[in-house]
Amino acid sequence: MTKILKELEVRRAGARAGGGERRVAAQHAKGKLSARERLEVLLDPGSFEEYDMFVTHRTTDFGMANQRHPGDGVVTGWGTINGRMVYVFSQDFTVLGGSVSETHGAKICKIMDMAMQNGAPVIGINDSGGARIQEGVGSLAAYGEVFQRNIEASGVVPQISLIMGPCAGGAVYSPAMTDFIFMVKDSSYMFVTGPDVVKTVTNEQVTAEELGGATTHTRKSSVADLAFENDIEALTEARRLIDFLPMSNRDKPPVRPFFDDPERVDESLDTLIPANPNTPYDMKELILKVADEGDFYEIQEEFAKNIITGFIRLEGSTVGVVANQPMVLAGVLDIDSARKAARFVRFCDAFEIPILTFVDVPGFLPGTTQEYGGVIKHGAKLLFAYGEATVPKVTVITRKAYGGAYVVMASKHLRADVNYAWPPSEIAVMGAKGATEILYRSELGDPEKIEARTKEYEDNFANPFKAAERGFIDEVILPRSTRRRVARAFAALRRKKQSRPWKKHDNIPL
Repeated sequence: MTKILKELEVRRAGARAGGGERRVAAQHAKGKLSARERLEVLLDPGSFEEYDMFVTHRTTDFGMANQRHPGDGVVTGWGTINGRMVYVFSQDFTVLGGSVSETHGAKICKIMDMAMQNGAPVIGINDSGGARIQEGVGSLAAYGEVFQRNIEASGVVPQISLIMGPCAGGAVYSPAMTDFIFMVKDSSYMFVTGPDVVKTVTNEQVTAEELGGATTHTRKSSVADLAFENDIEALTEARRLIDFLPMSNRDKPPVRPFFDDPERVDESLDTLIPANPNTPYDMKELILKVADEGDFYEIQEEFAKNIITGFIRLEGSTVGVVANQPMVLAGVLDIDSARKAARFVRFCDAFEIPILTFVDVPGFLPGTTQEYGGVIKHGAKLLFAYGEATVPKVTVITRKAYGGAYVVMASKHLRADVNYAWPPSEIAVMGAKGATEILYRSELGDPEKIEARTKEYEDNFANPFKAAERGFIDEVILPRSTRRRVARAFAALRRKKQSRPWKKHDNIPL
């Protein structure tokens, strides 16, 4: 028995060594952690249970029979984050470049199947050279099997992808189907075709970082949600994100201890809205003052900054926040902001996370660029997302809510449950000046008449009371009491049940 136990330890040590000290040192020289070091940072100490440590590939072509490594380039299993179970896989670049073989893919599929069966999130750490060329179609089949699991797990368990090295070609589609993608600056990249292929086909000169680096995907393409300075920061932030999320669609979001009075009022909010209706203010100030302990986890912070998305807690429970940002493009809705918010709303609805919406929107961004880019369909995505969401929805209009954008931003007409408005808010088809110039076009030559007409329009519509008279606004509230009113609204909605007509699935305007 002693001999067998020693052999087991020798085999385990060989598997843990990955591609060997030299390759691990090369990984460190690039500022990257090894596959196992990443799991040590991500998971609670001593919680990792590894599966398939001794699996190897079965290929004999191209001399592969002499290149067998236990684990076959990916470490898989489960562990805990702050005591809550997660399934993980971590690709090991030191073993055959982390390339995906048939057995490598099978290991990932196994833990994804277990995650769906047992109701726990999946976190994938991607650091791979791509498909293993020596295996040909077997490698492609492995990717296809992983993709199918991503599809089946979507909306069942949260899926988080951490890109911590190369992720190219077909490999990018697995992270693309997950709920959140984190990248590391200067050491990770994603693209379908690399710089060399781009140069050959289009004659464009571009670096890997410019083509698919963290900055590109968080600011321009919106493929990634957040970018971090190094592996440790990315892994730590993944731990923080998991704390906001439920284990699966069968569970409610976690409730954490809180030390912030739900009845707290903040008198500074009474002066948040500037006297001049065209002066911007920072909507994040409102979000932070409403949240428990001012804790806000923002998603896609660098993309479409005219809308804000992220998670807060109210009375210890997770709430998703969508808010127009008057500091950027006056908070207008456009193609990018509509896509960003729609994706976030659908995630929250899939996992029973209530949605809080702060509205200050002057409308949709006009122009040929927007129209040619399909702003109609992209705007409809956000409209559709809010309308199909059955989770508790609370909306607060702080200043402007004009035109179709008013309807889109979780209005009562899209079955929002509780709709509040601040006293300075304006709910109308458009601003007073534009409306007057259309309604009284024949009087444009008389400035005094136009001024009087504008004042008349403002008296009628530049307040929330017309909407309140029709029941479209449930209550006009004091800004200082926003946290209290919102917390009470969500408390009243905890047992909400909303049925929908049977359907196989919807057909959102993609």
